[in-house]
Amino acid sequence: MKLIIVESPTKAKTISRFVGKGFEVDSSYGHVRDLPKSKLGIDVEHDFTPTYMVPQKSKEVIDNLVKKTKKAGTVILATDEDREGEAIAWHLVSVLGLDKENKSKKVERIVFHEITKGAIEDAIKNPRGIDMKLVDAQQARRVLDRLVGYELSPFIWRKVRYGLSAGRVQSVAVRLIAEREREIQSFVKEEYWSIEAEFARNRKDKTFPARLIVFDGKALGKMDIKDGSSAEKITQVLKKSNYRVGTITIKEISRTPAPPFTTSTLQQETARKFGFSAKQTMVIAQRLYENGFITYMRTDSVTLALSATAQAKKVIDVEYGKEYSLEAPRIYATKSKGAQEAHEAIRPTDISKKSGSDIGLKDRGQSRLYELIWKRTVASQMQTARMEQTSVDITATDEKNVFRANGQVVKFDGFIRVYTEGKDENGDDEHQNSLPSLKEGESLIAKEISPDQHFTEPPARYTDATLIKALETEGVGRPSTYAPTLSTIQDRGYVEKIEKKYHPTEIGIVVNDMLVKHFPEIVDIKFTSHIEEELDDVAEGKINWVNLVREFYVPFKKHLGEKEEEVEKYVEISDTKCPHCGKKMLIKFGRMGKFLACPDPESKVTMPLPEEAEQIRKLREQNGNELCPLCGGPMDVKRGRFGFFLGCNRYPECKGISRIWNKTGFKCPNCLASAERKEEPGDVVEKKSRGRGKIFYACTRFPNCIFVLNKKPETEKEIEEMFGAWTKSLKDKTKKSSGKKGK
Repeated sequence: MKLIIVESPTKAKTISRFVGKGFEVDSSYGHVRDLPKSKLGIDVEHDFTPTYMVPQKSKEVIDNLVKKTKKAGTVILATDEDREGEAIAWHLVSVLGLDKENKSKKVERIVFHEITKGAIEDAIKNPRGIDMKLVDAQQARRVLDRLVGYELSPFIWRKVRYGLSAGRVQSVAVRLIAEREREIQSFVKEEYWSIEAEFARNRKDKTFPARLIVFDGKALGKMDIKDGSSAEKITQVLKKSNYRVGTITIKEISRTPAPPFTTSTLQQETARKFGFSAKQTMVIAQRLYENGFITYMRTDSVTLALSATAQAKKVIDVEYGKEYSLEAPRIYATKSKGAQEAHEAIRPTDISKKSGSDIGLKDRGQSRLYELIWKRTVASQMQTARMEQTSVDITATDEKNVFRANGQVVKFDGFIRVYTEGKDENGDDEHQNSLPSLKEGESLIAKEISPDQHFTEPPARYTDATLIKALETEGVGRPSTYAPTLSTIQDRGYVEKIEKKYHPTEIGIVVNDMLVKHFPEIVDIKFTSHIEEELDDVAEGKINWVNLVREFYVPFKKHLGEKEEEVEKYVEISDTKCPHCGKKMLIKFGRMGKFLACPDPESKVTMPLPEEAEQIRKLREQNGNELCPLCGGPMDVKRGRFGFFLGCNRYPECKGISRIWNKTGFKCPNCLASAERKEEPGDVVEKKSRGRGKIFYACTRFPNCIFVLNKKPETEKEIEEMFGAWTKSLKDKTKKSSGKKGK
């Protein structure tokens, strides 16, 4: 019997469908060994030898696999094909004792880019040994990150506050966000004006827009008209002129489709189109991969297998016509720094399956992601789109003033018929103004000429898409690191996402400034990118991983020791006098945010900041009548990790808590209308959706009461009307649902 071991039970279940009776497939449930959590776990004196341990949750899994390996004649390690997967296979060999077995026990390593019958059978026919170069590269990354985290984090604890952390890649991400915020704060907006006009061939024809580009014989730059009075004077002059069509320029342009998805571009596109976080995208993609629907999702290659391009051509011929397909496959060059993790881009394993329903998907997120991958893959092998771009100069009779109108007509839609790539800020740009058929010299009517005010805008804050793009462009991190990095910097409280955009928190700014000032190499983008390149060199066998770690660690450790004496703890001095000693109190950071502390090191007097104290006072006024849900006693306003809440005054004897709601002032009309109501009616309060943080209004008694509104009610009459509309909508949905069941 041959035993195949993979990381995931879902992956094991899928693979078991493609192998015969002589095989058994089981799972390690992810990593089976790691560095200890409670200590450094690296012997820095002896070549940085790591000490690995099996976590408690994996011990039962390992015992089960040990029993099965003893019965198996051959053990096949089929973990993922990247460095992390190679390292898991190496750890399995060790914990299962396969490195100590006699030669009769065969241990084979197989890799595949997709979980299909053909790929699995081909991999089993072509086994190999464990690639120790890939293992060393993964081990070097793990050791480097552990050394930075466990050596630098305690320094941050002592100098700012306990519980903070620093990381090799996460600190660079925070720096990018913090520096962008400073650019925005220091940005000084400038006013400028443009002159817009609406022209038509006659008074009955539809108008088309144009913009002034030449005034009084001089070309106008974007910022040349500085104020409204100047714009108005120019407008009055222009209104006195007659206009005719000047030069017409027509040129054909073509657009090439975007390459198939890599990990980075998939995360960027799902953020733009669906609002998915990087972590959410990778969780869904992992499920699609393990169920055999897409190829491996951690890759920075844009290459497609020839079998995939051939299948794509057949699909295009049938679905859209032969004029949309290519005679020869389109080949894309991989531009990502150090791209080598996998052999192929992300694509469907069976391109003939167009939608989620074709492969039996019921989960909406999985269906949307699968269909996006399908569209991008197919579009990459379709003909270019051809557009006719027209530029018309509209000249005043004195020929000193010129407007320009631009238009675009799609002559052949090509790949656009299937898919167009999203834009980070301004949306897709393929839709431009259409222009009427014009002839040079013909007269036009200016139906409207008006000044338009504008202001220069600061650089945009990072979104998931733009931050991942920035990290990838700079060569910081690799496909497997983007999602966990973005999650970590939010979990640590260094940044927060507001309306899908990253804002640095106060503690994030403080920690970033300290690292930039005292440990510039840690947050230096070029240095971090250089480390990634050296890790690639380890994976290719060009350099030794121990030497790489030593070259980094020795100067880092020395520098850390020097800074320990030099850098003082971060504190601010407030204007509030301490009731204990009368001196000005210090502003310190705690787990729940800033607070005031007595400057006397022996004193334990602490107080909230004045603005926080005022907020607590208002919350007490608004929620003073709330009673403990457990003991019925009085409650008080307290502050936790996620903000203010109501806690029982009898804590710790009673641990009753309640949420502080942002109330609208209205009782729930659904509760009031209920004939069988036994409880007090709930309040209509402001809530925020988990996924996108969208504001809505609902009853506090959810899930017992499902009343919900998208708009805040302002008057009793308005909430009654909203309740009526909500009730009608609910009845309509019930009728539709019962109708479907009847059919």
